[in-house]
Amino acid sequence: MKAEIITIGDEILLGQIVDTNSAWIAQELFAQQIQIQQITSITDQENHILEALHDAASRAEIIICTGGLGPTKDDVTKFTAAKFFNSTLVHNPEVMEHVRQIFHRFGRTMPEINKGQAEVLANADVLFNDWGTAPGMWVEHEGKVYVFLPGVPFEMKNLMTYRVLPKLKDFKTEEKVVNKYILTVGIGESHLAEHIAAIEDQFPPHIHLAYLPKIGLVRLRLTATGTDLEKLEVEAEDWKNKLVDRIGDAVVATEDISFEEVIVHAFSEKGKTLATAESCTGGNISRLITEIPGSSKMFNGAVVAYANEVKEHVLGVERETLIAYGAVSEETVIQMAKGVQQRLKVDYAIATSGIAGPDGGTAEKPVGTVWVAIAGKNEVKTKLFHFHHDRIINIERTTAQALLMLWNLFQQESEF
Repeated sequence: MKAEIITIGDEILLGQIVDTNSAWIAQELFAQQIQIQQITSITDQENHILEALHDAASRAEIIICTGGLGPTKDDVTKFTAAKFFNSTLVHNPEVMEHVRQIFHRFGRTMPEINKGQAEVLANADVLFNDWGTAPGMWVEHEGKVYVFLPGVPFEMKNLMTYRVLPKLKDFKTEEKVVNKYILTVGIGESHLAEHIAAIEDQFPPHIHLAYLPKIGLVRLRLTATGTDLEKLEVEAEDWKNKLVDRIGDAVVATEDISFEEVIVHAFSEKGKTLATAESCTGGNISRLITEIPGSSKMFNGAVVAYANEVKEHVLGVERETLIAYGAVSEETVIQMAKGVQQRLKVDYAIATSGIAGPDGGTAEKPVGTVWVAIAGKNEVKTKLFHFHHDRIINIERTTAQALLMLWNLFQQESEF
């Protein structure tokens, strides 16, 4: 069974917000073996909505629309949908009472404009929104299912979870899909492709491999399609194992998780702790680590030592070191790593210092010059990097390389 997602809103096309709704919906639908055929982002204009609904119906059995259900004049989704279905909008007293109760709950007077949210499609099943004033709507029309949801992410997720997904369980699909994942670090996409080409050439037509590269890592997604789910699971697992054996030590996970999750789980299992002393990365490394549930078991804290005074007085970097070698130097990051390791009493520490840009560089140390140090149980590993002039990319590259260096030292010392 195929589905299509239509996101409605000028703010998406203008880049003012990122469409996270579609990614989340796609993941939830795939869990029910419903495949996304296409994702379309359009403006709040009537002709665009009508065209998108018409095109989606030609490709998919389930069409999910998000956005444009609010009370203001630019929210035209349900009015346009009424034209598409040749239907009308009707006043729903239950929705009206629901909206009133939400305003009452927060001790606020309901504006006159919100009364319009009680107007719903006459041919729709109302999906009550427990977290907002805009109800969702479910319409079955000419053999297709249309779902209209608010664009606010937490409202959309609530409606999908408790109203839409339970109804979709009644829809069965013959074609089954199985995905297997392999996470690799420290090997580029091209080298990885060359390394496993012989195995990939042996794939039958219903097995496909996708390369999903990011800075510092490549995720492989192996997809098997067919009608026998149990058989596909066994077959996909077999091909995944062949790839893992061929790739070797560059594999850090065989499930759909991030590198940060791998590190958090491995450190927690070994009872090891981590802290960071970050200058040019500004806390980005600690942010990624602490976003992972359970990171409190292995992460003690971070010092964002942007100014030299912080490096000196908080981390214990010697003033003579800063004067002689500068903040962006091997000598400084070594002392930063050792300092945070000692002060926060951890087994491992990451330190970063560099010139992220776009200015601040010199002939000797141009923008993109970065030093990273990893303090472990027995030694401190350091590395000098020369990145480019993009500040955000420099921060991301430094973060990726620091995590890879941490992982390599952790693996090395875990062998003893």
